[in-house]
Amino acid sequence: MKHKIRLILKCCLPLLICHPLHVAAEASFSQGRYINSAADFAVLPQRERIAPENAMLTERLEQLLPQLMVEQNLDMWLVLNREKAEDPVYFTLVPQPSFAARRTTMLVFNRLADGTIEKLTVNRYPLGAPYTAAWQGGSLDEQWQALADLIVSKDPKTIGINVSKEWPVADGLTSALHSRLKEVLPQAYQSRLVPAENLVVRWLEQRTATELAVYPHIIGIARGVIAEGFSSRVITPGVTTTEDVAWYLRERFSELQLPIWFMPYVSLQRPGTPCDKDTAFCGESGVIQRGDILHTDVGICYLKLCSDTQEMAYVLKTDEEDAPAGLKAALATGNRWQDILKKEFITGRTGNQILKVTQQKAQAAGILSSTYSHPLGFFGHAPGPTIGMWDNQGPTPVQGDWKLYANTAYAIEGNIKQAIPEWQNQLAHIKLEQSAYFDGKTVIYLAGRQTMWHLVR
Repeated sequence: MKHKIRLILKCCLPLLICHPLHVAAEASFSQGRYINSAADFAVLPQRERIAPENAMLTERLEQLLPQLMVEQNLDMWLVLNREKAEDPVYFTLVPQPSFAARRTTMLVFNRLADGTIEKLTVNRYPLGAPYTAAWQGGSLDEQWQALADLIVSKDPKTIGINVSKEWPVADGLTSALHSRLKEVLPQAYQSRLVPAENLVVRWLEQRTATELAVYPHIIGIARGVIAEGFSSRVITPGVTTTEDVAWYLRERFSELQLPIWFMPYVSLQRPGTPCDKDTAFCGESGVIQRGDILHTDVGICYLKLCSDTQEMAYVLKTDEEDAPAGLKAALATGNRWQDILKKEFITGRTGNQILKVTQQKAQAAGILSSTYSHPLGFFGHAPGPTIGMWDNQGPTPVQGDWKLYANTAYAIEGNIKQAIPEWQNQLAHIKLEQSAYFDGKTVIYLAGRQTMWHLVR
């Protein structure tokens, strides 16, 4: 197992190498990094992913979960689900390979007096390590009675269940299972059932040391595939369409056996493309021509952790060696917006507070921007503090009121618009998104960030 973790960490090293053509320009912005290709990164075969994934799960269950249950004052946490209707949090809790909550699967996390957590199952099919089977086999009625007997024997004062009005990921207990649970529990224990929504959000948003070690490698792969797509290896100006590039990205990830969590999106802008201050997203599809700027948005998941990345490219005209000065200045403005946003990450601040200060400082700097950043982790759009929405640049109730914790990951996502002199001062829309983590003091990009245009020759 250890040699596989070391392999993953070793493969992060290519991320530290800047492309020589981009070093000088990157110096003006911190953490700029050029990644040339996904071929520079090892991707473990499906079978070899199981050991590191399960090692990281065990680390989370043994080190993180006890802290979070104390933090949320829960003595017991129940995750109850049925095959084909799994709780959203279920697959973050069970060892691989696991394809479903077979029949009815019951996970019971019981906090002991010494602070450790008993990890128990009440299932027809035992899960194995790191879980201990408290009951197995028998009928469904016997299974429910075994769960009730186990709860009574442990006598928890607070029992967390996954019901939530506001957080979809914490609302995985179906109505039928909720009703059955109350039917089998003695009356005295029914009043001890409380929503576990805060625990679920904290479990999903908090990253461990090992996860933060491997995350840069995952983001590097995503950025590497984007670099391949935004190059002459894929694009023939005048022939290739934006849809062709999107499908290259999808098929390249498939070739690497990496699932995407949404279809890659590619658009183009050029002089004459409609784009004004109030346009939510400027861009269109079609045949890519020289002089176009391109944008993509991609997201993959690997070793259970997900990415979300947006980058920009320029298709050189035949007499050009670099992007026009106006476009380079616009990307630099986008980088300045990123710097403004990440400096407002302060432990304990809410997403709404971060958004408000970012907007004020960007406006004072004369930047026309939109901010809509979100947490990353087991989901691409993960729970945690929402920092603006693309269609709501005001406060977001509940999710925007969630406070910022250390050792959490985010998509630093948003855009700027800027007039381009070479386009008769038409606005260009620079849409950026880079994966990063907050260590409690600083936002650190997991695989650097784009500070130079991808150039298609």
